Amino acid sequence: MAAKARGAKRAIPLAVSAPFHCALMQPAADRLARELERVEIAAPAWSVVTNVEAEPNRDPGRVRELLMRQVTAPVRWEESVQRLTSMGVTSAVEVGFGNVLAGLVRRIAPALQVHAAGDAESISALVGRGDALEPKEQRHA
Repeated sequence: MAAKARGAKRAIPLAVSAPFHCALMQPAADRLARELERVEIAAPAWSVVTNVEAEPNRDPGRVRELLMRQVTAPVRWEESVQRLTSMGVTSAVEVGFGNVLAGLVRRIAPALQVHAAGDAESISALVGRGDALEPKEQRHA
């Protein structure tokens, strides 16, 4: 394995279906760009910390660019989770099947409460909890 040959202490091959988040995905990014041009993008209701920059964004003019860059750019996951906690985020939701991201979040920020939402029922249960999951910047005093 090339990583171990270069001095990595641990390397785990991942079974993936495509070369995500690298230059080999440029054709997909180009196609996404064409599709996104047809979509009207409104200002996000709250800040979105992007995988590309690990910084919050609320500028609708940057959403297309950031989504396209996400296809080919490395994921700054650890920095993104750390940025969220520095912003005062205390809860996260993993939407989809499995809990890989929840496990990563727990290692990066153990105090961050992670909720699973893998099906319509679990999503409805979380939504029904009210402002427990509402971003602080949206809460009213």
